[in-house]
Amino acid sequence: MLTKRVIPCLDVHDGKVTRGVQFGRAEEGGLRNVGDPVELAVRYNAQGADEMVFFDITASAHGRASMIDVIERTAACCFMPLTVGGGIRSVEDMRVMLHAGADKISINSSALADPALISAGAVKFGSQCIVLSIDAKKVGPQKWEVHSHGGRKATGIDAIEWAVRGWRAGAGEIVLNSIDADGTKAGYDCEVTRRVSEQVGVPVVASGGAGSLEHMSEVLSLGKADAVLAASVFHFGQYTVADVKKHLALKGIPVRPQEHVLAI
Repeated sequence: MLTKRVIPCLDVHDGKVTRGVQFGRAEEGGLRNVGDPVELAVRYNAQGADEMVFFDITASAHGRASMIDVIERTAACCFMPLTVGGGIRSVEDMRVMLHAGADKISINSSALADPALISAGAVKFGSQCIVLSIDAKKVGPQKWEVHSHGGRKATGIDAIEWAVRGWRAGAGEIVLNSIDADGTKAGYDCEVTRRVSEQVGVPVVASGGAGSLEHMSEVLSLGKADAVLAASVFHFGQYTVADVKKHLALKGIPVRPQEHVLAI
């Protein structure tokens, strides 16, 4: 049986890790500084994280340069795979981040603007490198709508249909973010996660709403997710990655043991 993954997520703004609630934005004072991304990545690597996700939420050339530096420094001292997203609009942008040390590239608004970018990246670098990130908001019974631009813009696109389209275009993984649950610690949206997981043939990473160990085991079992992504519960010391893996193992959910981590 394939093991389930535990993935900390770092939102990086001008070289620093931040955290908001329901996609709070810097210009609205909705972000809280958390710390240095490389220091946090090293901490999570030592705790046994299976992967690390970095989202660049700085829409500027300076922010992009800072992110490249963060990835280079993290790749030099951590052994877990790194995924990078945010502001990646072309195959060349993907190449730059992969060259800096990323293992996967996450695309969201750019894929909505140009769906061909999914297949172009998959052809150039392989589907295993291309992650389609979807920001979904519940808009009715059994209906979730895709939002772009950091959750600010409704697209009118059904989230489940978009996940299927992205998979068929070549995405090797889907990260499903619940806008409603993001940063609330009220639990993942297990229903939309299950619906997407049943419709696509690639791993689905549940994101948004982690507030307890039970939330993580629930979305992996009831939601049929292949991995859990979380931020606040890790950044503010509520749980360690090791805490999560111990809980999942006790629930009978297969995980990679912390002993797989190599000494730095």
